[in-house]
Amino acid sequence: MRHRRGAFLFSQSVLPLLLNSTQQSTHPPSLIFTGATAAMKGSAQFAAFSTGKFAKRSLSQSLAREFGPKGVHVAHVNVDGIIDIERTKEWTKNLGEDATIKPEAIADAYWYLHTQPKTCFTQELDLRPGVEKW
Repeated sequence: MRHRRGAFLFSQSVLPLLLNSTQQSTHPPSLIFTGATAAMKGSAQFAAFSTGKFAKRSLSQSLAREFGPKGVHVAHVNVDGIIDIERTKEWTKNLGEDATIKPEAIADAYWYLHTQPKTCFTQELDLRPGVEKW
């Protein structure tokens, strides 16, 4: 069970540092959690996975409400799809180029979140290929 507390313990450690840096950077400090579809809906035979993802999403919402007003941008990103990396090439070779999420596109989304002004914090994004059935 220790691994399920990772996001909580990490947040507890890093938030004081982020609070101390709110005036020292061009962009507000960011704490971005990565989730999966299991954070939105449970599936058969994925009870252990979905409970952890639900909890991380809830943690991100609670922290956003507590620390957003203090200048720390807390967000949750649902990455719903296969990421186009070398080890997934074999799995997706017959699906077509648009069936996977490009790592560069994920990085762009995270940078977008990080560079948002305090007047417009996004708390949650869903990233998925356009062909994904959801």
